[in-house]
Amino acid sequence: MAAKGYLTESLLDDLINITQSDTTYIQKKCLHLREHQLLWRPSKESWNIKEILAHLNSYSEYYNDLLIKKLNKHKTKVSKEYFVSSPLGRSAWKSMKLGRANNVKRKFRATKPYNPTLSPELITEDVMERFLNHQEEMVSILETAKVANLKKIKIPMSISKLIRLRMGDALMFITYHTERHVQQIKNTINHPKFPKK
Repeated sequence: MAAKGYLTESLLDDLINITQSDTTYIQKKCLHLREHQLLWRPSKESWNIKEILAHLNSYSEYYNDLLIKKLNKHKTKVSKEYFVSSPLGRSAWKSMKLGRANNVKRKFRATKPYNPTLSPELITEDVMERFLNHQEEMVSILETAKVANLKKIKIPMSISKLIRLRMGDALMFITYHTERHVQQIKNTINHPKFPKK
C-alpha cells in the first residue's frame, strides 16, 4: 500500500487473482465430489461444503446485482489512480481477511437470510454451478470497476442498508469473505476424517 492508498489497478488485479484462484480450486477439488462428501462436516457446529457454497451464493445474489447496477449508473467513467479506504471500510474488510497462515482471525455468525442452517432453502441442487457463475460474474465486475471511481460509489452492506461502504472497500470485503470460506472448504477436504471416496 502506498502512502496515498492502494494503486487502483493493482488492487483490482489482486482481487481478480484471488477470485480466479478460488474458482479454480472449487472446479478442481469439488466438482467431482459425491453427495455424502459434500454433506460431510468436521463437527456438529461446522457447515458442510454445500452449506458454505449456499452461504456464498446468498451473498453474491445480494452484492453482484447491486455492484452491476451501481457501475452502470456511475456516469463519470474516470478511475482514480489511488484508492483510499475509509476507517469503516478498512475495519470491515480486515475483519474478513485471512491471516498470514490462511487462518481465520475472527469468527462471525451469519444472519438468518444468509445462514443455510437457519434458512435451508438456500441450499439448491445447482449450488456449485451457481457459485462458479457468480465468481465469473465477479471477475467481470472487478474488470469493469477499473474505469470507475471506487471512492465515490457507495455500496449498502447486506447486514444493514444504512451502512454504506466505498466501492473499493466493498469489493475487498466481498472477495476476502469468499476467500475465507473457500479456505473453510479446503480445511474440510484436508481434514483427516474427510471421506476419501
